[in-house]
Amino acid sequence: MTMKKILTIALMAVLTMSAQAAQPWSNGRLKVSDNQRYLQFENGQPFFWQGETGWLLPERLDRAEAEYYLLRCAEAGYNVVQVQTMDGVPSYNIYGQMSLPDGWDFSKINKPGVYGYWDHLDYIIRQAADKGIYIGMVAIWGGLVKAGLMNVEQAKAYGKFLATRYKDQPNIIWIMGGDIQGDIKPEVWQALATTIKSIDKNHPMTYHPRGRYTSAHWWAEAEWMDFHMFQSGHRKYGQRMGNADYPIPDNTEEDNWMYVDSTWAYKPMKPVLDAEPSYEDIPMGLHDKNEARWQDYDVRRYAYWSVFAGSFGHTYGHNAIMQMLKPGYPTSYGDAGDVKTWYQALRDPGFSQMQYLKRLILTFPFFDRVPDQTIIVDNGKQYDRLIATRGNDYLLVYNYNGRTMKLDLTKISGEKKRVWWMNPTNGRLTYLGEVDSKTQTFRYHPSSLRIEDGVLIAIDSTKDYIKTDQKELSADGYQPKARDLNE
Repeated sequence: MTMKKILTIALMAVLTMSAQAAQPWSNGRLKVSDNQRYLQFENGQPFFWQGETGWLLPERLDRAEAEYYLLRCAEAGYNVVQVQTMDGVPSYNIYGQMSLPDGWDFSKINKPGVYGYWDHLDYIIRQAADKGIYIGMVAIWGGLVKAGLMNVEQAKAYGKFLATRYKDQPNIIWIMGGDIQGDIKPEVWQALATTIKSIDKNHPMTYHPRGRYTSAHWWAEAEWMDFHMFQSGHRKYGQRMGNADYPIPDNTEEDNWMYVDSTWAYKPMKPVLDAEPSYEDIPMGLHDKNEARWQDYDVRRYAYWSVFAGSFGHTYGHNAIMQMLKPGYPTSYGDAGDVKTWYQALRDPGFSQMQYLKRLILTFPFFDRVPDQTIIVDNGKQYDRLIATRGNDYLLVYNYNGRTMKLDLTKISGEKKRVWWMNPTNGRLTYLGEVDSKTQTFRYHPSSLRIEDGVLIAIDSTKDYIKTDQKELSADGYQPKARDLNE
């Protein structure tokens, strides 16, 4: 064999491995883990959901914009993008194509010579697949069903169309609902879900509920529900806003950690995550543009509180990105698209900071991780609340406001513990030293008047998940698809 052939074979092997690295489904289909708390691939590899909210991606972005957006998502470590498949009956995309040109009859949906609504969605799904991203498809927004714009028979026709078209795509996650209670037209959701599931055996399914609810409230025993979602929502502490049917106690509005336990109280237990927390740069409570905006440290707090409470992942959102705002588009929540565009918002800090949570969780044994508040001695409330999670030989404590921490290190193995502080804005690690396995007090010394949240990491000193000279968490996210130089 000539040297040229050897180099060619080696190059092709590298290209193949690089392409596979960007495709997580090469590990098999997604399934629920044996302990019912997490998702994993068929080969046993863990799946940590790092979600991004791109609700109006199918309607408002053209092909070039969609590819650019998905590339930026992949570079920031996102592996799921949640979209509204239809936000109108019919929906129209940027090319002026409608989703239902023949109503709910899909027999002639592929018009010769026309780049139709569903052709554009096909393109978006393929672009996401190239970058290792799942598309979380909210099949139809809940308000449309509430308004009676899709009935049971139409739901069956629509479900058959969706499942048949996308059952062989590797990167689909089905989402029923869409900001709506499950007891509003439940027969329609049941028809849509069961129709899709009867055809598509390859992809998991869930339900996106109204704010301050968990999908388990209505669908705990539904056979089509593979995992649950909750929407902790966008309100600040004490922001009741006059709702008569408010489902949670006053002054707990920001405590998204409480939804994990409340979801797991339903049987059977299923994995859960916060699919809509407060979005970065959206007015607190949504509807008053004069309210203060949620900041990057707020979205970090929601993410760490939820995951450390037991969620298998988390979904981030940004006010401008979820609406795909740009000049010419109005907004329902604060600024219009001529103030901040979606592509400017990609530079806001919270968008790129979510990846460090995923890196942190995947640094340690995944499936033995549990929430454990007994680690914390003398905990506080609201912003003073510390939250802890651990495996058998490591523990993590999230501290939002730099308060002093009194922690019981005997909750994990090891006579000695090595301790680090992690900065969630950049993933940087500071080694604090080796301490005895007992209740220890840790004091954080802030360097500014800004919020300086962080994670205290303690590991059995006989384990080497993190090296003492390690300065940052290792990257596990996006690897660009290598170009085939023989193309």
